Amino acid sequence: MNKKTPLYQEHVAAGAKLCAFAGYDMPIHYAPGVIKEHEWTRSSAGLFDVSHMGQAIVSGDKAADFFSRITPSSFVKTPAGRAKYTVLTNDKGGIIDDLIITRMNDKKFFVVFNAARKDVDIAWMKKNLPAGVRFEELADNALIALQGPKAEAALAKEIPDADLPNLPYMTMKEARWQGNLVFISRLGYTGEDGFEISLNQEMAPTFWSALLANPDVKAIGLAARDSLRLEMGYPLYGHDLNEETTPVEAALSWIITKDHKDYIGVASILPQLTSGATKKRVGVKLTESGIAREGAEIYANGEKIGALTSGGFSPSLKVAIGQGYVKSDFAKEGEKVEVDVRGRRIPAIIHGLSFMQAQTKPSSLKKAS
Repeated sequence: MNKKTPLYQEHVAAGAKLCAFAGYDMPIHYAPGVIKEHEWTRSSAGLFDVSHMGQAIVSGDKAADFFSRITPSSFVKTPAGRAKYTVLTNDKGGIIDDLIITRMNDKKFFVVFNAARKDVDIAWMKKNLPAGVRFEELADNALIALQGPKAEAALAKEIPDADLPNLPYMTMKEARWQGNLVFISRLGYTGEDGFEISLNQEMAPTFWSALLANPDVKAIGLAARDSLRLEMGYPLYGHDLNEETTPVEAALSWIITKDHKDYIGVASILPQLTSGATKKRVGVKLTESGIAREGAEIYANGEKIGALTSGGFSPSLKVAIGQGYVKSDFAKEGEKVEVDVRGRRIPAIIHGLSFMQAQTKPSSLKKAS
């Protein structure tokens, strides 16, 4: 039997189409449908239940060193409040999961990881946990994402004391809602300005309903979340990332802190940073009609050069887009290729991973390692 998030009954009452996702019954879309939900998020404020994702607090004197060891990102100089997107790497440099790690203070970190990888991530972290560092799963917390250009105004109505206009992108703060502690992070996976709010699961349905009482806010399902992240070129674990793929191959070299050489998998990753990888994750845009999905093979001059790992229709651009891996020699933007869709090779071009410009709020915090 699939698990249910604390907001399951809210989705049922709203008439959501529910499907199994990462072991949970999750809303795929509501009555308006995927395209309208996608467009609403880009123009107003979309509300997402992401409570299936894992949450944890890691604390201790050596917590920063711990995360600097299990990821290619150094956290030693990261200021309090700063969130970082990074990956867990295995001994061969492969990606165990991608996740967000936020430094709450000198000795305390907040972690959010993917639902399908929760058990794997927790086991890996505990295996590598040094003495004096504590891991605490926040199993009783829900996680709600509010995304879109009107997200700040909508959330500020509910939590006016949070001073949201002065909360930069990729930062977190603690606040109170009806006297209860909540963690507010200015980030998300849509490319829009927005927030993720972690709060006790007992409060979640009331908080969800309060946000939906605002006419600028509508509930959005996971299908639109997927099309939104695809337009931005964000990877989805299990599709665009896996344990056989390194951060360099995945076009995530930017998460690797310069001169940081004391992390798991560094022996495999450093040579790729220096000499390059044989394959690279790229965006792909079809130039003729057709929809290419995951697994579609990519060709250039009759030669198979790779395959899509994600694909679909872009509601914003009204074209078919995707991302996948190709041989590095063909990873140049504008390179003409063909994508095989059920035996028909459709003309396409290699594109940058992002098909849309991010609308996130610039960070005012001093850049740190």
